[in-house]
Amino acid sequence: MRAIKIIIMTIVLLASTGNSIEAKKSRKMDRIKMTQWEDVNEILPRYSKFTVVDLETGMKFRVQRRAGSNHADVQPLTPKDTAIMKKIYQGKWSWKRRAIIVISEDVKIAASMHGMPHGGGALKNNFPGHFCIHFYGSTTHRTNFMDLSHKLMILKSAGKLEKYLEQTDPYDLVNAYIAGLKQQDRNIVSLVSLQDLEWEKVLYKIENIRISRMEVLPAEDVGDQLSLTVPVEVNWQLKGIGGKTFNGEVNLVRFIPNEQWRVDSIKFFEENGIKVSD
Repeated sequence: MRAIKIIIMTIVLLASTGNSIEAKKSRKMDRIKMTQWEDVNEILPRYSKFTVVDLETGMKFRVQRRAGSNHADVQPLTPKDTAIMKKIYQGKWSWKRRAIIVISEDVKIAASMHGMPHGGGALKNNFPGHFCIHFYGSTTHRTNFMDLSHKLMILKSAGKLEKYLEQTDPYDLVNAYIAGLKQQDRNIVSLVSLQDLEWEKVLYKIENIRISRMEVLPAEDVGDQLSLTVPVEVNWQLKGIGGKTFNGEVNLVRFIPNEQWRVDSIKFFEENGIKVSD
């Protein structure tokens, strides 16, 4: 009888140990790391294969890293993977950045991709070239700095976007707002905007936007102000209208000092002649 009890206790102990290991593994997989590019470059060496998960849709596809020194140049593995990627971009290739999660074995890494085939490609996958995946600390081929839109998407993937926007200065906030409009990302602009708009209707109209000039005050001149006007020159490309240039101001407000700044979106769009409501 005692032997039977010992056997039962052993089985229970082994089962609980196994469950504990699985639980730890599950928790590890749930954590999305914002790993630096220098480390990712070793984790995902050239010719490594891994999974890309689009944060917004949850759709996933497989890729292979083919090249890239400042970021990863990758290609979808198969025609099926290419078709999934194109579906993520609503059937049309685009330079728009998207927040993604890169999964390699038991590691999840926050990243950002664009959806435009370019350059050379070597796999039989119906993808005419390669596309780029950026990680925290990645740079473009032409600069030594992170691309702001990629940076915002990486922060979004890692769950750190809201904290970044809460702590950033008013001028970086304006840059983030414009980047969110450019990428047609409702999440970014809604975190920065003073008003909650029907963003799908507004963002649909914006094909491209960039700041060509911004006047910046020293931090000590901003102080504890609760409102701030930022002089800018903005170049727009609008659906059905074409290009236009705005020389004016972006109006920022906050309700108490040290709180996050917010952009007065209604005033900004009205001064740019963009209708935001029916």
